[in-house]
Amino acid sequence: MALSASIKVCDPVSVPVSVLGELIDLRAELAKFRQEFSQLRQENEQLRQDNQRLQRELDQARADLDGAKRQSKRQAAPFSKGPPKDQPKKPGRKRGAAHGRHGHRLVPAPEQVDETYEAPLPEACPHCGAAVTETDVAAQYQTEIPRRPLIRQFNVHIGCCCGCGQRVQGRHPLQTSDALGAAASQIGPDAQAAAAMLNKTFGLSHGKVSAVFQTLLGIKLTRGASVQIVLRTADRLAPAHQEVREETKASPCLTPDETGWRVEGKPAWLHAWVAERATCYAIDRQRSADVLERLIGLDWSGKMTHDGFSSYNRFTKAKHQQCLGHVLRRVRELQAKATRGAVRFPRQLIALFTEAIHLRNRYLKGEVSAQTLKEARAGFDARLEKLAWPAREVPAYETLSGHLWSHLGEWFTFLSHPEVEPTNWQGEQAIRPAVVNRKVWGGNRTCVGARAQEVLMSVLETCKRAGRSALEFVSQTLRAFGNPQLPRPILLTPR
Repeated sequence: MALSASIKVCDPVSVPVSVLGELIDLRAELAKFRQEFSQLRQENEQLRQDNQRLQRELDQARADLDGAKRQSKRQAAPFSKGPPKDQPKKPGRKRGAAHGRHGHRLVPAPEQVDETYEAPLPEACPHCGAAVTETDVAAQYQTEIPRRPLIRQFNVHIGCCCGCGQRVQGRHPLQTSDALGAAASQIGPDAQAAAAMLNKTFGLSHGKVSAVFQTLLGIKLTRGASVQIVLRTADRLAPAHQEVREETKASPCLTPDETGWRVEGKPAWLHAWVAERATCYAIDRQRSADVLERLIGLDWSGKMTHDGFSSYNRFTKAKHQQCLGHVLRRVRELQAKATRGAVRFPRQLIALFTEAIHLRNRYLKGEVSAQTLKEARAGFDARLEKLAWPAREVPAYETLSGHLWSHLGEWFTFLSHPEVEPTNWQGEQAIRPAVVNRKVWGGNRTCVGARAQEVLMSVLETCKRAGRSALEFVSQTLRAFGNPQLPRPILLTPR
């Protein structure tokens, strides 16, 4: 500014031409420096904003990492759903006729009463001391657990064949073994079935199974005996396990899922395959679908609902349904981090998938026909294709769009085939008991134990799915093993 003022007051005639040229050059350089300074300030402001944004993302990433580390070490229930909702549903029964049925114990008199006791009136009224006159007798029923074990003695008759001279001994239908001598004292079939269920279904360790038998039932059972019962039961349920595998192979719909496991202290994977009438388990060293391929073959042509694991893509003849639950969770996480106009893309995806699921729910209620449901699929496919095709500036959106596009024909299979579930919730429910057990004892110590794990879980879960008593089926199988007089029970009726 001082230089400019001096130029104005000076007489142009008295200033040499060389000096005047230098002043003009200085003014040009000054204007250039001002422009560069302004540009640098803008760049600096942009870098400052980017630095703040990256710092916020770094803080959020650190918080998520810390939460994940805490969650991995926390001995809590599996499948954590995160923090509670701001406005959760009101607990308790709903008002009106649709609140559900009332639960009662034995309303009519039970068919069998083992013990009868009298509850007589007091000699005098506890309130005023006057005499009491009896007017009625009412019945009350109580169901109690047996605290005294039932001890059976089998008098096994032993003889010799008159023809070949071979030794022959009798067999009662309640026996589970022909062993005598040092092995003559055994656990009954119902108790063995209960031990297997306590370990594999309810997740009790063998030590806790032993404690339950001793404390509640009065039966002395060592931890080693519990282990042997489980292994022996799995061997005798091998034919039933083969039934489950054949049913899985023949099923028109499958929902596979897998979770981490350990065998002999080494990493492994527990696979679960949910069919229409059966649930099959397998433990393998690899997560890939090789174990499923060995069971059903690559030419399997049914409908498969899975979580998007690429290994299932090898079944090219099958109709695939990508789990909408997984992609919706992924989209909602992106929506929670988005700001301003970036929320539009995840909102559109959530609305599209939710609309399709609600349409199928209306079909299940009988509000829309199967034909309407099938015709609606083309519209949903076209809308998803329009959303997944444009390039996205946000890298996470671009990755999601690529995933949607690569499986474009596998998101709305449940509309053209209503028997297919839009999510793999059945596979996750089948995995849940194994995850609970893994929290207790981590996996299997031996390969033999892993084999027993997959056999028992397959048979017990299939019994539950078929509406059969798993305790009764296992007990019948144990009694029928080695007894030609009793036929082996069939787990699943032929198709």
